[in-house]
Order: sequence, then structure tokens, then C-alpha cells
Amino acid sequence: MQDYSYIGAELELFSQAYNWKNYYGNLVQKYLQGRVLEVGAGIGATTEFLCKGHQKEWLCLEPDPILTEKIDLKISVGRVPACCKSRVGTSADLASNDRFDTIIYMDVLEHIEDDRTEVKTVTQHLSDGGYLVVLAPAHQWLFTPFDRAIGHYRRYNKQSLASTIPRSLNCIQLIYLDSIGLLASLGNRFVLKSKTPTKQQIQLWDKVMIPLSKSIDPILQYSLGKSVLGIWQKQS
Repeated sequence: MQDYSYIGAELELFSQAYNWKNYYGNLVQKYLQGRVLEVGAGIGATTEFLCKGHQKEWLCLEPDPILTEKIDLKISVGRVPACCKSRVGTSADLASNDRFDTIIYMDVLEHIEDDRTEVKTVTQHLSDGGYLVVLAPAHQWLFTPFDRAIGHYRRYNKQSLASTIPRSLNCIQLIYLDSIGLLASLGNRFVLKSKTPTKQQIQLWDKVMIPLSKSIDPILQYSLGKSVLGIWQKQS
């Protein structure tokens, strides 16, 4: 894994999407207990928002050693709680006796070519009664050159995401998020056709569209959105 280098350039661009991270963070926070494994932790931007420090352990698993160094720096200066640890590698590198109460993939599973094998492998490290949390970009018909440029193999709908999950896990929640962002993505996909969002576009989305989506999504019963969120629990 030392030779792995992440090809995307969007991590810093989206790292300050505070409203978005707080939005989905509030929906998943109650499941982030005990020992947490964050697969594909990147530069630790999501860790900063989601880890509140009450967890027994929070393991940031990241295959890119350069990105892992950035996580280590955040740990050393206290930008993330002391319960956080980092490790270079993937789920295949976990010890056979590694067990976690919650495993999360936050905009990561779409970067993994064989997603079914990935989820099957990681589920073996989930404690009985533990939770698997997946956030991913929604709708293959929104797939753009930007997706391809940052290493996405696919986008998901609820059905395709659910099909990757082993039957030993029960679905707790499966919803779409960011209905307003979906409209913006449609505009970009078919009108603007820009290959890469600008910093200004990200700020507009995060500061204006996300608060609107946060209000409108529940009214729409989370039936529309440009992201899909799934939560599953392993049977005891």
C-alpha cells in the first residue's frame, strides 16, 4: 500500500463544506459509538466533523501515505480528538481479530472498483449489533468527467447501494439527501457542463443550497437528492 497515491484533487476543495458535513453528520452521529473505523479517511476533513471524542477509538484507515501524514498532523496538533489513530492501508490489511462497533464510508465506496468484495470483507470486522454507514454520490445519470477525474467508478441509487450490502446486515435507513443540490447538478450536467466545480460554486452550494435542502428534504421524505445515505446493522 505504500505505493498507492490518491488521484483526486477535490479533498481540499470540499474540506470547508461545513454546512454539508454538519447536515449528514447530525443524521449519523448517534451511530458513531465505541470503536469506529473510517475507511478512506483522506486528509481527515470528515473526521474533524464527525469524531466528537467520546468514542473509545476512531481508526482513520487511508491507503495514501501522504494523506495519512496530514491526518497525523491534525492528531498531533489536536484538530481531532485524542481517540483518533491513523493507519496506512485498506480493509484487506486489517488484522483478523480487529472488530469495530461502527464502520463508515463517507464518499469513499464509489472509489473502490470491487465494492461488493470490499463491503463483504469489512463486514467481517463489524461487531454483532454494529453499524455500517455509507454516504455516496447518487444517480449514475449524473456521472460526469469530474467523477471520472477524481477516481469514481460509479454513482449509486438506493437499489444499487443496497445490493452491495451482505444479507447479514439489516437496513436501518436508506435515503437521499440534498434535493436542491440535485437541481444544481442537473443544471451543470445538461447546461453548464463544467468539468470541475470552482471554489465559488462549492461555497454557493454549501452556504445557500444545503440549508435549503436541510429544510426541504424532510418535506420530500428524503426521496430526492444528489447523495444517498445508507445505514445497516449487523445481526447479533
